[in-house]
Amino acid sequence: MPNDRVTSLQVAQRAGVSQSAVSRVFTPGASVSEKTRTKVLTAAEALGYRPNILARAMITGKSRIIGLVVAYLDNQFYPEAVERLSVALQEQGYHILVFMASPTKGDVEDVMREIMDYQVDGIILASVSMSSVLARRCRDQGIPVLLFNREQDDPSMSSVVTDNEKGGRAIAAHFAELGHTRIGYIAGLEEATTQRDREAGFRAGLEEAGLTLAAREVGNFEYSVARIAALEMFAGPNRPTAVFVGNDHMAFAVMDVIRSKLGLRIPHDVAVAGFDDTPIAAWPAYDLTSYRQPINRMVAQTVEVLLERIEDRAAPPRRVVLEGELIVRGSTAARDD
Repeated sequence: MPNDRVTSLQVAQRAGVSQSAVSRVFTPGASVSEKTRTKVLTAAEALGYRPNILARAMITGKSRIIGLVVAYLDNQFYPEAVERLSVALQEQGYHILVFMASPTKGDVEDVMREIMDYQVDGIILASVSMSSVLARRCRDQGIPVLLFNREQDDPSMSSVVTDNEKGGRAIAAHFAELGHTRIGYIAGLEEATTQRDREAGFRAGLEEAGLTLAAREVGNFEYSVARIAALEMFAGPNRPTAVFVGNDHMAFAVMDVIRSKLGLRIPHDVAVAGFDDTPIAAWPAYDLTSYRQPINRMVAQTVEVLLERIEDRAAPPRRVVLEGELIVRGSTAARDD
C-alpha cells in the first residue's frame, strides 16, 4: 500500500484504538499509555504510515519545526552548529528547517514568506546582514526569535553569543606577551556585532599593553575578500609581524596568501591568530591559534532560551554571553628579528 494513501484512521482500525490515540502517539509530549503506543507504532510500521507534520500543524497550531536562517555555510563554524542544533532540538521533539538567505538584505520578503508557509514555531537567526530586519518582521508576526552568534542593540531580542570582546583582548595580550609591536587586524563584515566586539576588545587589549594597531584591512568574513586584504597588508616592507583575523574562515585565506603568494613563513615572519576554533584550525596544515567558541554550551543555551519563549510568549528576553578559550597552536610565536 503506497505510503501517501495510508491514513491515521487505517492505523487506528488496525491497532484497535481511536484515531485520537494515533494522533497522540505521533504528537511529541502528548500523554499516551505504553501499551497503546506499542500497538499504534506496530500498526503504523506494518502499513507504512507516516504522519503529515504540516497537516497536523494546521490543526494544532504547532509544527514542531524551528527555522534556522543562515547566509552561507562556507564558514565551517556554521555546518557544525547546524548539526549540533539539529541533534539537540530533535531530543526535545523539534526539527530544524534551514532557510538560506543571501548576504544582502534584498530577499527578506522571500525568506519571510517561506517561514510563514512552514508555520515554524520559532526562528534562530544566524545571518549577519539580515538579522535586524528579519528579526523585527518575525517578532511582528508573533514568532519567537533568537539571535545565534550575534547580538542587536535591541533589549527585546534574545541572543546567545561568545564574549567576543574578551576574546579580542585575549589575542591582543597573547601577541604582546610574544613581543610583537607591529600588529595588524583583518576585520569581518563591518555592521556585524561579532566583528564590532572582537575588534573593540582587540584594540582595548593592545592599548592595555601600550600598543596601537599598525594596520587594518577588511575581509567581510569571506575567503576571497580576505585574500585580497592579506595581499594589501603584507606586500609592503613595513608589514606587521602579527595579525588577528576576525574569524578562522578568513584566517585560512590569510595564511594561504602569506605562504603561497608572498613566500613568508608562519609564525617566523608573521604570527596569525583567528577566532572560532573550527575543526580545520587543528589540522597540521594550519595549526592555527584561535579563540574557541564554546559551541556545545551555545547550542544548549540556544535551545533552552528559544523553547522557553515558545512555551511562554510573555517570557522576558535573555541575552546570554559565554566565555570562550584561547587555544594556542603553532601559528603564533615570538618575534623572529
